[in-house]
Amino acid sequence: MAKISKSSSLNAALLLALILAVGVLPGGTQAPQGPLTPPSKREVTRIPLETAPEPPPIPVEEMIRRFTQKEDEFQRERSNYSYRRTIRVQELDEDTKAAGESQVTTELVIGADGKRYERVVAQAPSTLKRMKLALEDLETLARIPAFSLPTGELSHYDLTYAGKQPIDELNTYIFRVKPRQIERKRAYFEGVVWVDDPDLLIVKTFGKWVTEIGDVSSPELPFSTFETYRQLVDGKYWFPIYTRSDDTLKSKNGDLRVRLTIRWSDYKSLHPQGQANP
Repeated sequence: MAKISKSSSLNAALLLALILAVGVLPGGTQAPQGPLTPPSKREVTRIPLETAPEPPPIPVEEMIRRFTQKEDEFQRERSNYSYRRTIRVQELDEDTKAAGESQVTTELVIGADGKRYERVVAQAPSTLKRMKLALEDLETLARIPAFSLPTGELSHYDLTYAGKQPIDELNTYIFRVKPRQIERKRAYFEGVVWVDDPDLLIVKTFGKWVTEIGDVSSPELPFSTFETYRQLVDGKYWFPIYTRSDDTLKSKNGDLRVRLTIRWSDYKSLHPQGQANP
């Protein structure tokens, strides 16, 4: 387990409840089929300022209806793909450059019982200087769900149109997402989603999971706010390929800047064309 910081057992229980309630969204792509590029430098402000945007070309309610229906399709298809996932935790120096890291790569496999499992296929020797991470710490980070907004979840959220913003080669519409109410035992997303124009599907999210008692994070690590990029897979589905979170770990030896990145790759359909789904 990580030794530099500890959180309450309640946070651990909330994280487990979050995983069970929301599930883990797969992501990634085998080839660069979409224009989104993960950031190479530390971020500027990701959440747009409060403004009075010009009205979109179609009614906001219709835009929401369309992209949430496509999220339904995304959720249906997520179990039909395998992938590799690389989780990396880095300690950062004063210039936000990596001073040490721990990394593990897992692969999704289907067991003889038909259930989905992730097995470790590579684990680099840790070069962390101040943290001691165990494999279970990285596995916990891998289970943090990416946000999706299918039609069945709409009743829990208020969506506010916030204007347009270019991302790489895409023109996108911005929507602020806030839970209508928060609960003690269930976590809800609070943040921003970027929706592609003209296809009206979510291509990026930025935000955190919240409960009645605060932000949800791992019991051993501080990460709570996540930026996730999606990319086109098989010319049909926009799955997450990259998640990043920067935060500060508090300890008696001084604060430590840390970074989490999760990358998905080698996305492959479990049911190739012409093969019927079970």
